[in-house]
Amino acid sequence: MAKDTLMDFDKALELFEPVLGFEVHVELNTKTKMFSAAPNSFGRDPNTDLAPVDLGLPGSLPVVNEQAVRYSISLGLALGCSIAPSSRFARKNYFYPDLGKNYQISQYDEPIAFDGQVEVELEGGELVKIPIERAHMEEDAGKLTHVGGSTGRIQGAEYSLVDYNRAGVPLVEIVTRPIFGAEHRAPALAAAYVRTIRDLVLALGISDARMERGNLRCDANVSLRPRGQERLGTRTETKNVNSMRSVERAVRYEIQRQAAILADGGSITQETRHWHEDTGTTSPGRPKSDADDYRYFPEPDLLPVEPSLELIEQLRAALPEPPAERRRRLKAEWGCTDLEFQDVVNGGVLAEVEATVAAGTSPAAARKWWTGEIARLANLQEREATELVAPADVAALQQLVDAGTLTDKLARQVLEGMVAGEGTPQQIVDARGLAVVSDDGALIAAIDEALASQPDVLEKIRDGKVQAAGAVIGAVMKAMKGQADAARVRELILERAGS
Repeated sequence: MAKDTLMDFDKALELFEPVLGFEVHVELNTKTKMFSAAPNSFGRDPNTDLAPVDLGLPGSLPVVNEQAVRYSISLGLALGCSIAPSSRFARKNYFYPDLGKNYQISQYDEPIAFDGQVEVELEGGELVKIPIERAHMEEDAGKLTHVGGSTGRIQGAEYSLVDYNRAGVPLVEIVTRPIFGAEHRAPALAAAYVRTIRDLVLALGISDARMERGNLRCDANVSLRPRGQERLGTRTETKNVNSMRSVERAVRYEIQRQAAILADGGSITQETRHWHEDTGTTSPGRPKSDADDYRYFPEPDLLPVEPSLELIEQLRAALPEPPAERRRRLKAEWGCTDLEFQDVVNGGVLAEVEATVAAGTSPAAARKWWTGEIARLANLQEREATELVAPADVAALQQLVDAGTLTDKLARQVLEGMVAGEGTPQQIVDARGLAVVSDDGALIAAIDEALASQPDVLEKIRDGKVQAAGAVIGAVMKAMKGQADAARVRELILERAGS
């Protein structure tokens, strides 16, 4: 595959105005699938969570999942949308090799929610309002695994395996209107928008929103138009980007790629693009179809969805606080400075810090872990911090530190074990033997040995130069393999020196 020519990002923005659009797919965490009674779960053996409807078997009929409808209405309301008094499902006729019916049940011209707006906060606290065109219900497709070849994609693969477990999982697709005025903020705005949707669905409790599992996926649309031109440029759609970092990188890449083509007199192909995390590039997928190409028509086996006004108002009354208000409240409750809180927001770990605090950790400690060591490990592995550990385990780790079982240094070793999947913090402490030595007898023996080998240091301590104890502390910590409380070691050294 030929390498794309890229234009310098700043130069691209001098010549062209970027216009963005996002389609975010949210998998709902209902117990069963959208149109069948098959379990909605993750990680089961392939092709085990199935019902006849999921396979498109003759004579099987879909039945709408009531809980999925309620979740969809709640999400629509949280996005500031109007809820349709009557919405209808449609058949989207497009060959999906991982949908047994060879069509998808979705919503087309009669979505359940429409005309909304969500507020997104950028670094520095700037608020940007993103216009929402619609939020509609549909079913997810299954999963294809391409075997053979070097890329894991269909190109070059020897054969493909189909897992229908995900087929029929309830989805809400949130579609924005064209977003103008993003300019140099376009990549950051893309990531901030997806982060806002993630925080929103987590607050609603309607999705696990784990991007690495595909619970939350973003299709990023990018087009460029020459400065001063009214007509929109041709867009590309980078499909199923599965991390906030990747969304930001994909938007930046497409701006640079398209700008280079247009500046050279070329034209942009309306197509889907694949994002490659390893190379930070996009590649062509398929020519992007327009709505007419899908031959939508009303789903004949399903009645319209007609929620009562009472239900809508009941769900409206149960909405959580809007994300922007929630951030302001948490900042005040945690006593953070603007910079400290912005580090949490920019790191995309607001929900994780909140959950860690709720599990019994101080805000300062929770913030320290998520924006410090966990962020460092995530950067090393080029993963999202939220993929590495669970808030409850971070809280349990800090509780071991607070109890004196671990020092900060030992706790970092335990964290590495948690990220590696070695178990809970306590299990790792037990397995690795990392607990702080609390036996004063063992500490005194190590101290006496260190003092005996450094008689000059002992004399300095006795002469009142207590800072000299640092050399002995270092020797003792080395002898104890770091498994000692340095403060307690210092106390014992001063006691022994004075005896």
